[in-house]
Amino acid sequence: MQQEYTARAERIMQRIQQLAAISDDPDGVTRTFGTPAFVAGRDLVQSWLEAAGLPTRTDGIGNLRARLESPNPDAKTFVLASHIDTVVNAGKFDGPLGVLMGLDLLENLLAQQVALPFHIELIAFSDEEGVRFHTTYLGSKVVTGAFDPALLGRCDAAGISLDQALVAMGGDASTLALDAIPAAEWLGYFELHIEQGPVLWERNVPVALVTAIAGQQRVELTFRGMAGHAGTVPMNMRQDALCAAAEFVLTAEQFAQVHGRGLVATVGKLAISHSASNVIPGEVTCSLDLRSPDEAQLAQAYDYLRSHAEAVAGHRNVALDWNLVQKTAPVTCDAGLNALLAQAIAASGYETIALVSGAGHDAVPVSFVAPATMMFIRCYKGISHNPLENVELADLAAAVAVADQFITLLRTQNPTR
Repeated sequence: MQQEYTARAERIMQRIQQLAAISDDPDGVTRTFGTPAFVAGRDLVQSWLEAAGLPTRTDGIGNLRARLESPNPDAKTFVLASHIDTVVNAGKFDGPLGVLMGLDLLENLLAQQVALPFHIELIAFSDEEGVRFHTTYLGSKVVTGAFDPALLGRCDAAGISLDQALVAMGGDASTLALDAIPAAEWLGYFELHIEQGPVLWERNVPVALVTAIAGQQRVELTFRGMAGHAGTVPMNMRQDALCAAAEFVLTAEQFAQVHGRGLVATVGKLAISHSASNVIPGEVTCSLDLRSPDEAQLAQAYDYLRSHAEAVAGHRNVALDWNLVQKTAPVTCDAGLNALLAQAIAASGYETIALVSGAGHDAVPVSFVAPATMMFIRCYKGISHNPLENVELADLAAAVAVADQFITLLRTQNPTR
């Protein structure tokens, strides 16, 4: 059996490499939502689905969907999914690995001519990263019925609206409501994903059980002071927006370090308007990304840092704009599916490691309508969103074995009935 799992892993890896060769950026992997490279990559994945004999379709938001039917037309639907969009200058595995492992699982079921007690739908979500329109989970929100039609008017940096982008990529906003799987028809959800963290790498274990996904709050802050000549405005009379931002950035780091317990705070963007070496910064915009698996802790951090930003603005005599861009609550994975996945990991001969995901995943919106579980796969030094992102063949083969066992247990035990 190990030889078979290795062969399957090799085929998945070959597909990963083929898909990674399609990019908007010739020097890296970039396939953001709706771009020519995204569409070409989706077409390639669709060709593999169709070659396997799976009925496929592209829905209104651009999700690629394939379905393996149960003989029972009234059966519920179990979803295997991940995303095929990327960040800019991405790695090869974040997202596509889960889709291509899902394809491998369906190919194996077809080869065995298994009569399923439930339908399986494999979905390659079109937008999870949210790079182009700053709207995460577009694909999965459509499938779960949570899509906000107001987003259709949102524009990208080039002034193209989401509605226009859908038309250009062959989508159709008028079908979005019909593309949802009704809550009553869901059996459950399983997402395979690289860990994007170093735990499995350091412990030399190929897979892990995800118990929860951290909640997130993303904020855009703008400090507005007064630009002035660097040589003529006295230090005690300045309204330096960058100094205000710098004070806030260090406090955000210190607060997360002190409070710990899974709380992380990141300022990843900083923009100085009309910057010059001899000009006092008059306007600075920065981001804040807060994450925690504890909803109360997340709210406490948000309130404290907002109050601190207001205090900094006050004592430095600058104005503050605080804009909450995104808010998602922490998610706990389904106990029944997690028990089954833990059983599959143990039966495959691996230590069962339970992890909380600090990264967001499409399992977040899905969890509001269906039982959801995730399995992490070891990646090189935990590096992700980076061209160095990598998965070793032996770890991938182990993950295939566990996923196979999980689907077998689901067919025979099905804790979500």
